[in-house]
This record gives sequence, C-alpha cells and structure tokens, in this order.
Amino acid sequence: MVEISIQEMIEAGAHFGHQTRKWNPKMKPYLYGTRSGVHIIDLGQTFDLAKKAFNLLEEVVASGKHVLFVGTKEQAQTVIEDAATKSSMPYVTRRWMGGMLTNFSTIRRSVERMIDLETRRTNNDFAGFTKKELLGVDRAIEKLNAALGGIRNMNTIPGALFVVDPSLEDIAVHEANVLNVPVIAITDSNCNPDPIDYVIPANDDALRSIQIFTERALEACLRGLEKREALARGASDEKKKKAQRVSQPAEAGRAYVKRAESFEANENEKLDSFSAQVEVEEVQETIVEEIQGPKE
Repeated sequence: MVEISIQEMIEAGAHFGHQTRKWNPKMKPYLYGTRSGVHIIDLGQTFDLAKKAFNLLEEVVASGKHVLFVGTKEQAQTVIEDAATKSSMPYVTRRWMGGMLTNFSTIRRSVERMIDLETRRTNNDFAGFTKKELLGVDRAIEKLNAALGGIRNMNTIPGALFVVDPSLEDIAVHEANVLNVPVIAITDSNCNPDPIDYVIPANDDALRSIQIFTERALEACLRGLEKREALARGASDEKKKKAQRVSQPAEAGRAYVKRAESFEANENEKLDSFSAQVEVEEVQETIVEEIQGPKE
C-alpha cells in the first residue's frame, strides 16, 4: 500500500492553503482552521484520502488501463512529465486541447499525423522539398509534439486522471466527468471539490507539495504494472500447463473399474455399501479382438 506520512506533508508545506478571502466554501470540510489569514488544510484527512486515491491508481493500472497525468502550471510540468515517463503513462503538461477525451477519435488522428510526419522526416521522404518547405514541416511537427507528444501512446480513453490543480484543469476534469473517468486531484482551498472523485486536499502551488504526491502516484502506477505483469505471467504459465496436459499421450496399460454393490438390511439395521474392484487387463487389445476376431 502506498502511503505518505503527515510529517513529510508538513515538511513539504502541503498544509498551507490560500488566503481566506480566496477560498472555496465547499472545501470547508477539509480545512483545519486559519493562521495569519491563510487556511490550514487538515492533513489527517489528506492522509486517509490520499491512501484511497493511490489504491485506485494501482488497481486501474493493474487492470490493464493507463492513468493520464495532467499538470499544466509551470511548477508542475517537469514533475508530471517525469512521473508519467517513468511509469510509461500519458501526460499533458502544456495546454489542454478541448475534446482530448470527449472527441478522442479526432485527437487520435492528429497524433497519428504527427507520428507519420516524424517517420517521414526521419526516413528523408521530404528530400525534394525546399528549405522553406522543410522548415514548415519541422514547425508542424514541433507544434503537434508540444500539444500531443505526451499522449502519443494513448490509444484508448484513460482509466483515470491524476490532476494537479483542478481549478486550472477544469476542462480536463469536465471531460473526464462526462465519460465517467475517475479523477484524482491535488485540491487546494480555492478549488471546487464536487467534480473530483478522489480529493487529495493539499497545497497545489508549492513545488515540494506537488512532488511528494506525484511521486506517490508514480509509485502506485509502478506497483500496478508489477501486478499486471505477474497476472500476465500466471496466465501464460497456466496456458502452457494446459497445452502440455492436452498434448501428453494417454498411458496404455491396466485400467480399473469400480462396481458398486449394495444390499438392503432390516428396517432397524444400518444401510451400508461396498465396492468391488475388478481388474481388466490390456483393455485396448481386448477391444481390438472383439472387433477383429481372435488372432490366428
């Protein structure tokens, strides 16, 4: 189970919310109080809620699905990209393109176009182009890569979203809600927790706070990948064993048939049964003789 200690959260400043005048009243259940005009987040709740969120991430990945990491604010971009890359998960660290989930088929065609352009550029298929035309191709690839490079291997709708600052990534959260994709989000005191399936109440502005939760999300994904591989190995081994049992020739020789015999006792006596074992030798040869007749 992936956990994060309260002491570690305190050291990262995860308990500091926004100024009281900037808060969202819907976050009140997750707040401990105020200090110097700043809301203090209840890390006791954060501890429990984060465990549930990380367990979900692990289960999603173990089931064969992927998690889409989303964090476009400057301090989150590198952290999100590193975690997603290490766990082979898709990510969005630039602008969220509208319809990335709800219009996924169109977005996927753009990704395939980007991959095709990259392949053709690598294979020198544009050898006849002028320098100006090549520059246009390179710019198109660069633009597509900036917007879609993180989801180039995302061939299906993700099994879950891990989001830093849902108030900033409100379009991504909305699209996930439309498709019933669970959303896990680091949620500060100025956010609306209603659209979030798994709220992690914490500072979503401090770099260290973002790091510790994203690192745990990475750990949960890696554990899920290990479970997925173990299940795949187990299924493969079972398939091999089954194939061996099917291909193994039947052993010829003696066969034994049990014949049950019973008798009835008087009305006040116990009923009992016994079986007699009859030996049948060389069953296959006997069957052949019955069909073909006795040997000469």
